[in-house]
Amino acid sequence: MPISVRLERRIRRDFPDPGSAAEIMRMLDELPGTAGYDVEHFAGERVQAAIVLLAEGSIRRFHESVGLALTDWRDLLVAAELDHESWPDRLQAELSTGVAPC
Repeated sequence: MPISVRLERRIRRDFPDPGSAAEIMRMLDELPGTAGYDVEHFAGERVQAAIVLLAEGSIRRFHESVGLALTDWRDLLVAAELDHESWPDRLQAELSTGVAPC
């Protein structure tokens, strides 16, 4: 599953250094094969967005978030506050404006 347009837009905003966004997207694209389990979760926008949101524009935090996802993607969703029934609304707010809801 390719990275959604709205997530790509957020990645480009959060990682503006030349080549950074492309590298982030490449790593997210490879994540389902790297995980070795629950491939459909790793290929979905929810887990990918959780990684990007937790990274907060930091490459170091991005790698930490990927590590958390590989350990247990459910813990990643909790950390990114995308674990509740309202996760689609939170994701819409985050990816539409790029600003966390108040």
